[in-house]
Amino acid sequence: MTAVKANDVGRAGLAGWRATVADKAAPPVAARTPVDEDAIRAAIGALFFVLSLVYVVGTIKRALGTLRS
Repeated sequence: MTAVKANDVGRAGLAGWRATVADKAAPPVAARTPVDEDAIRAAIGALFFVLSLVYVVGTIKRALGTLRS
């Protein structure tokens, strides 16, 4: 079994329009910072993943609150 790399997890969050955003944002950011394009794409993917998770958890909380009242 191999160790999970942070870049792999971040890239897992990139699909569809999210991948397009990361592909367009990574080169100019990489040109202005010491971070490579792959790491930037992974960071953007991780951000989208976390935002999705926050949205889902919030929706579940609201649904449970509605059911309880």
